[in-house]
Amino acid sequence: MSLDLRAHFSIFRGAAPGRIHLAAHSHHYWPDVAVHAHGAAAVDAARLADRKWDPIFETLIPKLQRKIAHVLSLPDPATVAFAPNTHEFVCRLLSALPLGRPARVLTTDAEFHSFQRQIARLEEDGLVVVHRVVAEPAADFPARFAAEAARDVDLVFVSQVFFNSGASAGDLDALVTGVASPDALVVIDGYHGFMAVPTDLSHVAARAFYLAGGYKYAMSGEGACFMHCPPAFAPRPRDTGWYAAMGSLSDASHQQVAYAANGSRFLGATFDPSGLYRMTAVFDWMDRIGLTVDAIHAHAVRLQSLFLEAVQRAHIAPFLEATLITPLDADHTHGNFLAFESREAKAIHDRLAAANIVTDVRGSRLRVGFGCYHAADEIPEIVAVIRRALEG
Repeated sequence: MSLDLRAHFSIFRGAAPGRIHLAAHSHHYWPDVAVHAHGAAAVDAARLADRKWDPIFETLIPKLQRKIAHVLSLPDPATVAFAPNTHEFVCRLLSALPLGRPARVLTTDAEFHSFQRQIARLEEDGLVVVHRVVAEPAADFPARFAAEAARDVDLVFVSQVFFNSGASAGDLDALVTGVASPDALVVIDGYHGFMAVPTDLSHVAARAFYLAGGYKYAMSGEGACFMHCPPAFAPRPRDTGWYAAMGSLSDASHQQVAYAANGSRFLGATFDPSGLYRMTAVFDWMDRIGLTVDAIHAHAVRLQSLFLEAVQRAHIAPFLEATLITPLDADHTHGNFLAFESREAKAIHDRLAAANIVTDVRGSRLRVGFGCYHAADEIPEIVAVIRRALEG
């Protein structure tokens, strides 16, 4: 399926018309409706002042919870909590782990830097014992991870789509149900999956946490992150802000800090709500034009294929000599970007950047990502400019 939504991204595209932006996986362009919604947040703040939080909590947040629940096939929108970034949620989840011994953590060697850094720091002080499953090769990762999930653990943390390869962790139902420890917190990091690949959590919504945000494929920018919180797990995280008291049940008989049973138990404190305005506007826009996650993913995969074919025809040596980490074939499920392994990745990135072509580099891997603000007829000229930049 091919889309042409360029007119809906006129503000971002028009702000730097000479820029070729191939980093939808890193900082996705906002559609025009998101830009306008950002302004609407400021207008509401001025108009309502202290009273702005009433419509945010009574109307905006419930609406956005419903939108997210629909995309992820969640049975109860109230399980969705919001925060400015996913790291806040990670810290609250870590604060819910058992005390008195090092917590046992099962994860991979391909998690995003924020989680990697945090868990490594706790590991330094002996607060956690971490077992990391090697994420590659991707083809047999699900089986290898399932074998390790049979051990006793307190926390399982794994990406839906790995940030450094674009490879999928496999079927989420199988991954979640394969965790043997009944009380373990099972966490799916959906940052490269949400709004990029079709995701159905209906069968694991009662068992697994799922966190993601708007910075990338949800087209909403910074400050709009969320987590689905299964009701029976981590009922009282120790890291807690005053917003988590909203809707909580009183427990004066035990003189304990009270929490609600829904996702609000993972809320923090005062935040900038403008990201929620933007994300809601994006969902409303998608509904108006009939745009679905399935269509976005199919479009991105088609652009990836067209890009690889054009690179082959143009004989662009730096790309042809690199290793494509996740090939486009039936045996590899993947996200909406390509990852190329090359000793020259940084040099390639820098030469492209000098020509106003935006990609990004992670160590020896160059990432090239497409979004719904790209169109198929742009690919030949994009590749021609890349060729000139790398051969000039």
